[in-house]
Amino acid sequence: MVISKNIELNTRGHADKHDITGRVAAHISESGLRNGIATIFCPSSTSAVTTIEYEDGALADLERLFDEIIDPSRNYQHNLRWHDGNGHSHVRAALLGPSLTVPFVDGRLTLGTWQQILYIDFDVRPRRRSLVIQIIGE
Repeated sequence: MVISKNIELNTRGHADKHDITGRVAAHISESGLRNGIATIFCPSSTSAVTTIEYEDGALADLERLFDEIIDPSRNYQHNLRWHDGNGHSHVRAALLGPSLTVPFVDGRLTLGTWQQILYIDFDVRPRRRSLVIQIIGE
């Protein structure tokens, strides 16, 4: 069986981070499925999904890493074409990727003890985002 759900988010941009683990788990629980996979997909070229220990130190480290390797103040060809200042946002999102698949067993996500599902919006302005959650299982 395949069940599709959405998670709606209002984001602030500039590496705005959201722990969506509980919302994904709730969709799995409501589905009635016991075993399978959940795929989280963000239909956006300036945001991404990954896992992390969702605590201040790890989140700050991740943000610092992106600032160091994909510096917003660099010149980006995208900005020359569109003049929207979010060239770095596209590169950051491409590096992490738009989706994540997590197995679930007995109705529970198989995440590690300190592992949460992180949605991060790299764009340079607030956005209304709608993530697609596709649950496949039995």
